[in-house]
Amino acid sequence: MVHRIREVLKKRYGATTLAAVACSFLLVGLVVASDLSRTGSSDVQELGDPARASTPAPANPGSFAELAKKLGPTVVNIKVAKVEKVGVFQRPRVPEGPFGEFFERFFKEMPQPPENFHTQGAGSGVIISRDGTIVTNNHVVEGAKEVTVTLADKQEYKARIVGRDPKTDLAVLKIDATEPLPIAAMGDSDQLNVGDWVVAIGNPFGLSNTVTAGIVSAKGRIIGAGPYDDFIQTDASINPGNSGGPLFNARGEVVGINTAIIPYGQGIGFAIPINTAKPLIPQLVSTGEVTRGYLGVSIQSITTDLAKALKLDDKQGALVGDVVPGSAAHKAGIRRGDVIVAFNGKAVKDSHDLPSLVAATPVGQEVRVTVLRDGKKHQLPVTVGKLPSETAKADESHQPTAGKWGLLLQDVSPRLARERGLKDDHGIVVAGVQPGSPADLGGIRKGDIILEVNRQPANSVDEVMGVIAKADNEDTLLLLVKRDQGSVFIALEKKA
Repeated sequence: MVHRIREVLKKRYGATTLAAVACSFLLVGLVVASDLSRTGSSDVQELGDPARASTPAPANPGSFAELAKKLGPTVVNIKVAKVEKVGVFQRPRVPEGPFGEFFERFFKEMPQPPENFHTQGAGSGVIISRDGTIVTNNHVVEGAKEVTVTLADKQEYKARIVGRDPKTDLAVLKIDATEPLPIAAMGDSDQLNVGDWVVAIGNPFGLSNTVTAGIVSAKGRIIGAGPYDDFIQTDASINPGNSGGPLFNARGEVVGINTAIIPYGQGIGFAIPINTAKPLIPQLVSTGEVTRGYLGVSIQSITTDLAKALKLDDKQGALVGDVVPGSAAHKAGIRRGDVIVAFNGKAVKDSHDLPSLVAATPVGQEVRVTVLRDGKKHQLPVTVGKLPSETAKADESHQPTAGKWGLLLQDVSPRLARERGLKDDHGIVVAGVQPGSPADLGGIRKGDIILEVNRQPANSVDEVMGVIAKADNEDTLLLLVKRDQGSVFIALEKKA
């Protein structure tokens, strides 16, 4: 049929005219198709998701090679030698009977293990001054007898521990470098956003200068490491040996110090924000420790049940559970049951907010503390005190012998009672524990406060020694011990 029509048209109009018409239709078709294509694309944009259309594509760095090359020399490997004490070896009781002589000879000839043994640890650090100042984690160097720092070019130096801060797990080392060292620039961790690229460089499992990359998974994480938890969570691989190493942003600035991992998880690591470290480093360099503000209250978060019982409108604030006698809070009139909702003009949304606000306040500065009391707000002027040092030494004027239980005890002085939140100097302090003794095996630590012995109040060392003397024929000694913010019962078992 199509062939017959073509023949008719050819006879009537000629081949040349027919070809010209065909070309015209072809051109019109192309123009229409092109116009339809443009119209279709425009319609898709208008009908698509507005948020998707307006959100720019995430910046993909493509390669971290230049960052790794530039930043690698600022990261060091840290090796630590420690001496650990072990308990004295206790010979098992020799059985009676025909095999008694054999066991007696066996244990007599068996070599005794040493009381001390040497261990080694490893971590990472980042150079922050050209003359050899290095930032790392406190847990990397705590208890170290010797610290060795290896640079990226394999040069080794003996390092001095300049300062440590267990509360934030930060430490500063110093090496005597023979030439100026490359340093890492400090960034602003407050400017980090969830989803930003970050790079971790360190020495996991002793594999020096390992580079891993990922994103910021979360900010402000609380993992129970201490009162000042405020970690950056990242999925950049962090492993044992990365501790103390830097976390860099995409501009090559240090935004965190890698600190912790979840051993049973993958892609979950934590870093101390560099903004937490920056104000502390100068103190660690100059004095070896950090001076913090101190309020003198025990606080807790407000649960739904507590809010209902206290007739609060919401759960915001820090509930005061106790006030240390003679502390800044006590002098200012803060009471048990108050809810602190603001400190120095900054809102306290949860109990976790208050310690960092107080710690960052200079000692001696007067601030306004807003509390809720009986449904009304009160503003109280408070002169911030100084946080007592954890290493405060007890008075060594009276240290009785360890005795059968292995306890070195001292009376609690008024100063120590104030620092530890004790009432009426009640309790005695453990000044030392004899290695391998029942106290040591039972978990008693130096610095513990003994409140009771065999359910009798521990008001003085003389009283306690009398109670202990009566228990010499008993197999166990029950102690009530105050440790950190709570009290625990510990049963000591007499050695066979």
